[in-house]
Amino acid sequence: MHAPSPDRMSPEVTRTPRGSAMWLRAISITSAAMLMASCNEGVLDPRGPVGKAERIILYDSTAIMLAVVIPVIVLTLMFAWWFRAKNKRARYRPDWEYSGRIEMIIWSIPALIVLFLGGIAWTGSHDLDPPLPLAESTAPLDIEVISLDWRWLFIYPHEGIASLNRLVVPAGVPLRFRLTSTTVMNSFFVPQLGSQIYTMPNMVTRLNLQADEPGTYEGLSAQFSGDGFSDMRFDLVSTEAEAFKSWVSATKTQGGVLDASTFEDLTRPAKADGAQTYAQVSEGLFDRISSRSMAAVSPQGGQ
Repeated sequence: MHAPSPDRMSPEVTRTPRGSAMWLRAISITSAAMLMASCNEGVLDPRGPVGKAERIILYDSTAIMLAVVIPVIVLTLMFAWWFRAKNKRARYRPDWEYSGRIEMIIWSIPALIVLFLGGIAWTGSHDLDPPLPLAESTAPLDIEVISLDWRWLFIYPHEGIASLNRLVVPAGVPLRFRLTSTTVMNSFFVPQLGSQIYTMPNMVTRLNLQADEPGTYEGLSAQFSGDGFSDMRFDLVSTEAEAFKSWVSATKTQGGVLDASTFEDLTRPAKADGAQTYAQVSEGLFDRISSRSMAAVSPQGGQ
């Protein structure tokens, strides 16, 4: 049998690996670009003290776990290379079954990981407890949050106004939230500010956040709550102090009253249809909603 002549060899046989290398390089560059683009927003691009502290916890936890993941990958490749069939120096020991030093290393590493991760979780859960006020000298802004099907209602009790699907706050001022729900459980979350927290009917949860600089940050519901869940988003607009005062004044001149009758209309399930403001809010509305003295209307009209 004669070997094929070079001029008769197929293109697949004579093809150089340059094409594969180019594809590998393109995939690597694309993956790196997508990874960097994803860091421009969300939990890896915090804009408040809570979000920044949570990012440090995320980085520390990742580094601790990589201290095991990377050596395991490297050792797996080393063992596969050393005990390859052609390596005559590798010794096969079928009767070997125990080593006290190896057992100590194997069990001490996960024990240290659990210890370190547990310490980070313990410290972080106390330092970043949602109801814990932020250590700021500035007086906080009180905001009452009500999750509807499928919209967000924000009440400014001291300013006497309310906003639907749009939360405007001053930059650099602590935000003190009280949250509740009209029907099912939801989750209030602004990724760039940190600390998601649940809203539940007949219950009030508390959360403290802060936006360090002006900007628009996406807020969302992180808890499935029905057909309109995917559109249950809002914009948190952080502005300068004077701009916030101007917005409050402009809202009071635009009219609209949020009372029991208006709120009953809002409780009917409907998908988000843009932002809306109310110049007046019925006093004690949030407390009546959270205590269930004002029953939410279900799709069938029941309570």
